Amino acid sequence: MALNIEVFSNTKGGQSLFKALGHPLIVTKAHALLDRLADRGPVAIYDPLNQIESFAALYNLSRLNVVAVFVQEANTIGEIVLGQEAKPVTELQNYKVAAVFLVAFDAGQYHQQIKHLIPAGAEVFTLDALRLPDDMLTNRSRYLDPLNFATNFALFRDMAGQHTRLVTANYWAGYGARDSALWLCLYNEVGEILAQWQIPLSPAVHSIVIDSRQIRERFGLDDFVGTLFLHGLRIAGHDVVKYALDIYGENEQVLSCTHDANAWPAELYAGLPAPAVGEKVILWVQNSHPCPIPAGKIGLNLLGSSQTAWLNHEIPPFGTYALNVAELIPEAIWPQQLEVQAGKYFVRPRYEVITANNHQRIAHANVERVDLKPDVQISKLKTWLGKGYLLPAPVLPQGRWQSLILPTPMATSQQELPVKLLIYDASGQEITSHTFGIIARSHSVCLDIDAVLERKKLPGGYGHMELMYDFKVATEVDGWLHGLFRYRDRVNNYSAETSFGSHIFNTILTYKDEPQSYTGRPPGLSTRLFLRLGSTSVDTFCHLIYPVSSPWHPRSDTQLVLCSSKGAEVAHRRVAIPCSGSLLWYYQDLFNKYERARAGQNAYILIRDLSCRLFGYHGLIYGDETFSLDHMFGF
Repeated sequence: MALNIEVFSNTKGGQSLFKALGHPLIVTKAHALLDRLADRGPVAIYDPLNQIESFAALYNLSRLNVVAVFVQEANTIGEIVLGQEAKPVTELQNYKVAAVFLVAFDAGQYHQQIKHLIPAGAEVFTLDALRLPDDMLTNRSRYLDPLNFATNFALFRDMAGQHTRLVTANYWAGYGARDSALWLCLYNEVGEILAQWQIPLSPAVHSIVIDSRQIRERFGLDDFVGTLFLHGLRIAGHDVVKYALDIYGENEQVLSCTHDANAWPAELYAGLPAPAVGEKVILWVQNSHPCPIPAGKIGLNLLGSSQTAWLNHEIPPFGTYALNVAELIPEAIWPQQLEVQAGKYFVRPRYEVITANNHQRIAHANVERVDLKPDVQISKLKTWLGKGYLLPAPVLPQGRWQSLILPTPMATSQQELPVKLLIYDASGQEITSHTFGIIARSHSVCLDIDAVLERKKLPGGYGHMELMYDFKVATEVDGWLHGLFRYRDRVNNYSAETSFGSHIFNTILTYKDEPQSYTGRPPGLSTRLFLRLGSTSVDTFCHLIYPVSSPWHPRSDTQLVLCSSKGAEVAHRRVAIPCSGSLLWYYQDLFNKYERARAGQNAYILIRDLSCRLFGYHGLIYGDETFSLDHMFGF
């Protein structure tokens, strides 16, 4: 059974209650509240907003002598809440209790409404005892405002010659925030707090860099691996902390990257690749709550199989566990895929692939939807929406890199996927296509782009691919199309991978919430991407793709703005990417050494386009040694 908490609604967006109840700063307060309730004696629970089950999912209420549970909504009378039949709040006055637990934040109005019903001598307790300090809030008058809980988690470690570098930007300043800060809490593997601190943010859109080596030195820490909790304070615009996460080594020959964790825990994740021969795949399970994950609650199964292997290990609150996939499912072999039974205990997890020669690459699984059904409207609208939902990814220069694609079913209703692949050169010309036909959920098909091109070279040397639905073979699709893209360096056999989901791109017509817009109503027809830059000895590359569902402007009007760490513009370049084309460029080629020197350490590039929505991939490359690759984040 999954935790009984509401985390994300596709109609209402991300929910804040579980974040408010599980925030690191209120855990001690929550236990103190329970102690006081237990000491008072008989307790009546008044649950006007149906929130007590979420509280009970995160905190053990067994010590409380709960006499009755009362509700406000008439249609919930008689439902089983905490093992009891819910009663109408009008009956509260008939019970002799020592305490009333009014389960609500901003509880004043609810308290006022029932004052005449509270039994004589009963003390009233509310969730307001768990509030964060007002100076941490954006909206003090509405405590559960999502902007008050812009939180996220990151896998963070500094051990065995490997370090972590988290890079983000104060993009909230671009939406009017002027006194923001990041509050951070670092946990070790067993959920112990190693450090807590704040980073004040200036009113500019500047870079933010958190390096494990510097944190280790600042707080005098030994080797560690665990979770970095991030909370954006007094922000505006976005209620998500987005970031790029680099894993690097002592000599910068270890390079791998991933990105933000998607801040809402899910029941299921999918797209976890099985290990290839000689590989080991580690799933990093990061408990995102103040309650333990009991043994037998986290499991893995081959995609399409009902046989689940369960982890017989308890994970402490905010603890981190390295789950070796082969220990649960030893028969799994690439290109098979695994489904993660997560039970809403943790945010979208990182996984790490370790090869026989000890190269490591990090990536993430994706949220598997449990609420989707096939939508025949998608195929009917192809006349107006053209290609409709599509998923673009690079085809890197063939002379050096091998490009692979693995479609990944990402909804429990997807028993088969009708998909095809289009390949474009950099100029936007369609070169060839490949029809997968109908892929069964249990059948993993990895496609080598070399085979599709029949070993022919793309004009210009590189291009991009687009995974899309094939309506010639089936029409029952849902728009939640995902794929995993793996790239192998032919020089040193080192690999990197990333995964993502489809969207409708660059059409004025809208369908549901597409083309996606970061702010405001769809369609999203502009670009604001953040490109973090590597150190001086490591070059940064960027592959920008101009995907279109139906014909849009012939060329993009894209600005590449080099900014210092403080957000000051140093230099810019203007580029034009053909419709359905792409542009692969390198920082050290596009900006000269004088501009790079003026930009300095922790500089970044803002990719801006008011004419179209671009999709971007970024990476670091260290000569002929190592490279990393992932998709970029926008805001």
